[in-house]
Amino acid sequence: MKILVFGRTGQVATHLSGLAETTCLGREAADLTDPAACAALIAETGADAIINAAAYTAVDRAEDEPDLARAVNATAPGAMARAAAARGIPFLHVSTDYVFDGSGETPRSPDAATAPLNVYGRTKLAGEAAVRAAGGPHAILRTSWVFSAHGGNFVKTMLRLSETRDTLGIVDDQIGGPTPAGDIAGALVTIARGMVEGQSGGTYHYAGAPATSWAGFAREIFALAGREVTVNGIPTADYPTPAARPLNSRLDCSALTRDFGIPPADWKAALKDIVADLAG
Repeated sequence: MKILVFGRTGQVATHLSGLAETTCLGREAADLTDPAACAALIAETGADAIINAAAYTAVDRAEDEPDLARAVNATAPGAMARAAAARGIPFLHVSTDYVFDGSGETPRSPDAATAPLNVYGRTKLAGEAAVRAAGGPHAILRTSWVFSAHGGNFVKTMLRLSETRDTLGIVDDQIGGPTPAGDIAGALVTIARGMVEGQSGGTYHYAGAPATSWAGFAREIFALAGREVTVNGIPTADYPTPAARPLNSRLDCSALTRDFGIPPADWKAALKDIVADLAG
């Protein structure tokens, strides 16, 4: 099985690039601000499946760059999905918990009502709609709180701050599932393989378990790194950002387990290895 991946340097794409069956395209080869060019690459490919692991992910900056965020997160995936549909190739697209409003405390199922709070979430939701509208075999994988030893993410930020700070105030009323990028990559390949072999796709959730807060996540990071940092939990209201964040990012991942045998990611086990790599 051959998989063409859009994205090369992002957290998930970096892990996909290490897999033998994938060919990953960076921005110089596939610029998502040029949807037609990306679609042309799919029209000419000999791949068995396509994974779009590229996105505009600067959540706060998107508030000031809505057109760019929409081009990358919605227009390009739609063009790519239509090109894949024309060839009958499964198209897999990575999305986000930010398509939800974060109300309540119940884990969201894939068919739960969406109501994004910010530009980033709205453009990702528009991308999902465009992929579905293309009419081809597809899978949309929503995930949350992605972390790895690569790129920019919460784990690397906490380790950097712990070098100069012994006390930090971290939000503790946003709850979700930290998700290892390597596990997301593995899940995408499993789904792609299943769809190439005839399984149906759809919209799925994949996140780490158990759910925790950002403050709880930070405490786990510092404990594994042996850093003596006191974490004071604070409400979201005390840490204002340009883009509103959902308080409830819990995702119900049972459909993915049912259809593809993929259980929720064990984020604590993955974090142990990543912290050892970064802080060792």
